[in-house]
Amino acid sequence: MKKTISFLLAFLLLIPAAGAFADDSASLKEDGFSTSYTYNYDYWGDVQMSPDPYRVETIIDSMTLGLENLDGKLITKPQSIFIRNNDVYLADSGNNRILQIRYKDGEATLTRVISEITGTEPAGFNNPTDIFADEKNNIYIADQNNNRVVMVDKDLNFIREFVKPDDATFNQASAFLPSKIAVDVAGRVYVLAVNVNKGFMKYENDATFTGYIGANAVKVNMADYIWKRYFMSKEQRAASESFVPTEYENMYMDEKGFIYATTTVFKEYELLSDSAKPIRRLNGIGNDILIKNDRYPPIGDLDWKSESLQYGPSKLADITAMKNEIYVAVDRMRGRLFGYDSQGVMLWAFGTKGSQDGTFNRAIALDHMGYDLFVVDEMKNSITVFTPTEYGQMIYDATDAYLSGDYTASDELWQQVMKLNANYPLAFRGIGRSLLRQEKYEEAMDYFERAHAREEYGRAFKQYRKYWVEKNIWWVFLVIGLLLIVPLILGRIKRTKWEVIMHEHSKVRK
Repeated sequence: MKKTISFLLAFLLLIPAAGAFADDSASLKEDGFSTSYTYNYDYWGDVQMSPDPYRVETIIDSMTLGLENLDGKLITKPQSIFIRNNDVYLADSGNNRILQIRYKDGEATLTRVISEITGTEPAGFNNPTDIFADEKNNIYIADQNNNRVVMVDKDLNFIREFVKPDDATFNQASAFLPSKIAVDVAGRVYVLAVNVNKGFMKYENDATFTGYIGANAVKVNMADYIWKRYFMSKEQRAASESFVPTEYENMYMDEKGFIYATTTVFKEYELLSDSAKPIRRLNGIGNDILIKNDRYPPIGDLDWKSESLQYGPSKLADITAMKNEIYVAVDRMRGRLFGYDSQGVMLWAFGTKGSQDGTFNRAIALDHMGYDLFVVDEMKNSITVFTPTEYGQMIYDATDAYLSGDYTASDELWQQVMKLNANYPLAFRGIGRSLLRQEKYEEAMDYFERAHAREEYGRAFKQYRKYWVEKNIWWVFLVIGLLLIVPLILGRIKRTKWEVIMHEHSKVRK
């Protein structure tokens, strides 16, 4: 009997222990929605767990869209997603088609299957890898293996195509293989093409090729350069690999016409020093203008050497940017989403690999509708829609209030965020920024100090110093005056006294 009781006690004690050995990369919520653990980094780069900013709203796949009853072709190897208003365009690349989906109030409805266009040959697509729809509902499709970017109107009538440029800067022996596209408000088309390492190809709205923008800087290994320059023959140098810039991974054009771009080709040691620049924001001439006012640059995970899931730095497969300049990038290495504000400060990180809802096998593409995030999984052949939690919405509302000039409301919202997450550095920053705008400089300095925001602390200190001098200017002058005048008066008194003493002394002598 004693042995039986001992066995039962040991068994009960082992139950929680067994749970400790389970995969802790994701947690299943009681409401049935699965979200991976959420975290951020503190000033020292240590992981700090935090509340979930997002939860899974729905999963869009072949079954929810009714494709098995429509034509029997299930979504296969999707490569890209684009959202305009409530229309979601999915590049169903494995089936050589585009799926147009209407999404509203958590419900997804298939509205059109785009597999052919009218007025051009070929009419069908061959591995469409990306799609863009402008405000007039004209559609641009990167029809990769047909060597074109094709533009059609809302009724799928051919308008024009963008093809291999007849230009000396493009290797005419290479095929034109567009991979990703973006279109600005003037109709200029920017193309990321396979094997093109000069940046993004730029076409005017009449399909005229006008060059490249945003080329990555050429990185030369000095030892290789010296070897090639002084020890190789001309024939050997010609046969050796050229020093060429690396390619981009993906692109997204925001509402202001700036291109957010990601790259996954870099050396690990280049990341923390900000030499790799895996996320960039390019202006019209291709210069990187991404703001980075945090201790660490926006690179995804800071610690990839102790990862239990997969070794290696984050490989950011896609990126999207919202109206408030908050941008989100997705990591295909570990299926994580990283959010950053306009200053390059990490808002949150969440996600993992797995089979549950809210986890990924190979996250490949990303876009947003409002604050909802749509993530495409290339292997699950699905779209996961994430919607903000109360905590996540507070962060957005606090940011929006600040940008709209309502600094008091922003301060109050960040205070609420702090109640949910007392170790959130961005809340300290947010409150500090709001106080700074309200000219409460000394209080702002206190919050910036807590957030270890040295640059912003410096700005607050300068303003506080200026404010203090202006407020106390008369006292300053009075003190300066006293420091100058009092010694003169004392000296004068001392001299007068000495003169009197000397006068009296001379009288006594007489």
